[in-house]
Amino acid sequence: MASPNAPDIAPEPPSTDRPVVVIGGGPAGLTAALRLASAGDPVVVVEQDDVLGGISRTVERDGWRFDIGGHRFFTKVTPVEEFWHEVLPPEDFLLRPRMSRIFYGGKFYDYPIKLGNALSNLGLLEAVRCGLSFLWVRVRPPKDLSTLEGYIVSNYGWRLYRHFFKTYNEKVWGVSASELSADWGAQRIKGMSLWNAVWEPIRSSFAGRRRNKAKQVTSLIEEFQYPKYGPGMMWERCAEQVVERGGEVRLQTEAVAVHVEAGEAVAVTVRRDGAEERLPAAHVISSMPFTALARIVDPPPPADVLRAAADLHYRDFLTVALVVPEARGFPDNWIYIHSPDVKVGRIQNFGSWSPFLVKDGRTCLGMEYFVFEGDELWRLPDDELVALATKELKTIGLVDPSDVASGYVVRMPKAYPVYDDSYRDNVDVLRAWFEAHAPNVHPVGRNGMHKYNNQDHSMYTAMLTVDNIHGAHHDIWSVNVEEEYHETSGGRADAGVPARTGRDAPVLPRRSP
Repeated sequence: MASPNAPDIAPEPPSTDRPVVVIGGGPAGLTAALRLASAGDPVVVVEQDDVLGGISRTVERDGWRFDIGGHRFFTKVTPVEEFWHEVLPPEDFLLRPRMSRIFYGGKFYDYPIKLGNALSNLGLLEAVRCGLSFLWVRVRPPKDLSTLEGYIVSNYGWRLYRHFFKTYNEKVWGVSASELSADWGAQRIKGMSLWNAVWEPIRSSFAGRRRNKAKQVTSLIEEFQYPKYGPGMMWERCAEQVVERGGEVRLQTEAVAVHVEAGEAVAVTVRRDGAEERLPAAHVISSMPFTALARIVDPPPPADVLRAAADLHYRDFLTVALVVPEARGFPDNWIYIHSPDVKVGRIQNFGSWSPFLVKDGRTCLGMEYFVFEGDELWRLPDDELVALATKELKTIGLVDPSDVASGYVVRMPKAYPVYDDSYRDNVDVLRAWFEAHAPNVHPVGRNGMHKYNNQDHSMYTAMLTVDNIHGAHHDIWSVNVEEEYHETSGGRADAGVPARTGRDAPVLPRRSP
């Protein structure tokens, strides 16, 4: 496995034809690059960081490995599944149990919310109140269903929303859920309504038949694949294969201009160590933030396009990894912290992802904080962040400070595209301009398209984009439309259809008109 800090690998000179320049060395960018290189196309990947993988990287400190945000490898998108296993051999994958819970009021709650577990933990009186609140929204749903608050309340009721969603979502996004678009909720928790959990068993019982497992959407997958040394292992090996096939991968290289002439991108200027170089380009595939891409176009787009770019926003992310005795860990991959008494939003146990991420007798807990780049938490020195995270572990009653042996801080800017009330219009303005004035510039992936795609769907947008470069006409913007997201188990063993582990496949891309 290549070291994240390994020097650039210079292959034989590529073809004299203009290469495809890929901006960004994360899952989308490297997937596109490997597909292109495998087809014999000249390709150059430029990544401004010294680590590959984007948010799907694996960070290593003193022999400890950290998965930034947690990345389960499961999908129902067959080309993505095949790609993973083309890059890494079977022995590099582990099959891991999936477990996530909510920690609230000193108790663990199942996630997604299960009626019996939640109401039992809340107590009889509050259980009755929550049940009545849930029934009330069946009669009187929230007036505004376009907001995240309205979407969640309509599925769970006001009281469960306040217990299990309000505080956590305000931690994640830094604003009230009433100010966010329902698109995020539709994409992330589709099918997890309490109504389905209650009504489906009753309906099936009266119908006198077993529930159709292929249609059941109330339970998440139970296991997933995971690279033994973390997700970065996948992307380091992917970059090696790009180079083996004649492509080029440049680290610590920033794209500073995309030059457009006569209705197409013709070159990309990159900068490394203060020196600039102009790379001719037949196509540009970009996974850099959509707002940043618009700013580096030369000559600049019109003012309305730049305003739309400036009005796209992101939520940033930092992890404080604390080394503790193995016995102080928990079986979950992560737990969601809904207490308003602490700032931490989620805690990973890296040892539950892979024993190869940690060391014998100890594990590492990743305290995850959702921030804005430049705010107070972001600017705190590392030692103060470690002290804060240690204190909060004690506040919520998980680990005593005396058990914390050491700590590390990892900051990740632009981890989450924000779905505010204007993001969709802004994306449409940017998309329309590029399609009309630089159609060989192809945004892909989560930040590239400002879409809350996960790893597999980000990769799929890259695969379809390469197909388009080769003459297809896929509409990549239809990948992972919100109603097709949910992480369910599928298949019907009783009907002779093999059960699969993975996320619902996106709607098949429509052909562009």
